[in-house]
Amino acid sequence: MTQHKSYTLSLTGFLITFLGAVLFSTKAIIVKKAFHDTHIDALSLLAIRMIFSLPFYLGIAIFTGNKKNNVHFTKQQWFWITTLGLFGYYISSFLDFTGLQYVSAGLERLILFLYPTFAVVINATVFKQKISRIQLLALLLTYTGIAIAYLGQLSVDTASHAFFLGSFLIFLCAITYAVYIVGSGKLIPQVGATKFTAYAMLASTCGVFIHYIFAGNYQLLQSGTEYWGYGILLAILATVIPSFLISYGMKQIGSNNVAIVSGIGPVSTIIQAHFILGEKIFAEQIAGTLLVIAGVLLIGWKSRALPE
Repeated sequence: MTQHKSYTLSLTGFLITFLGAVLFSTKAIIVKKAFHDTHIDALSLLAIRMIFSLPFYLGIAIFTGNKKNNVHFTKQQWFWITTLGLFGYYISSFLDFTGLQYVSAGLERLILFLYPTFAVVINATVFKQKISRIQLLALLLTYTGIAIAYLGQLSVDTASHAFFLGSFLIFLCAITYAVYIVGSGKLIPQVGATKFTAYAMLASTCGVFIHYIFAGNYQLLQSGTEYWGYGILLAILATVIPSFLISYGMKQIGSNNVAIVSGIGPVSTIIQAHFILGEKIFAEQIAGTLLVIAGVLLIGWKSRALPE
């Protein structure tokens, strides 16, 4: 049985996680910009993202596999790494990219940031970890915050006929990403952050490619290179670099502290969306964001003294 490990919030771990969270927050901005400037669809954009990500993860997987202290996966670990990869960066990303066609980048990041609360629920239902009163308060704060921001968004974004569909897809994305976070927190101490991330991303890449083979718009990608710049930015700036930064952050400071530091994500997205995409910043959005972040901070603070 794996021994529990306690974590402290070191400066290095904090800075690495902070940078990873900010870079991850650029994803929604790049996706929205791509949808605005081109006619690309969600699946094609996701496929381009994974095409440019693939060489990095494949190279890192080979490198870690050749190291002297390489950890060989058991059959059970292969199964869970593959499953978590499909949940975290195939299913979750497809839901996210599709939902971003209908909702603002700021609202997307806010809904997606519910994943720590879902992680608490998963741990309670699957691993029988009791939900404390403070965690219940945190859940109440986060969902109240989402409700306030959502109602405020409705007043400025009523033109989108698929606004509710997009919101629901992002909500599902947050659930599937929570599954990835909970599972990765269990496996990373066993196999290492770098190797886990590389193989999980390779599994998700296979899922995206299979989906694209059966349902993709080939003519769109063959028509020109106007889409490749967005794919490169998504792959390197918003996927490869932050995925390893966050995984390394989990190794250094633990998943609970990562959830706390990642509170910068919604704020970063809202600011970038305002200056790059011209999205409005309104009072309900600010109030809702503060409540959501407060809820996540409560979850992390309550869990910080507990073993990971």
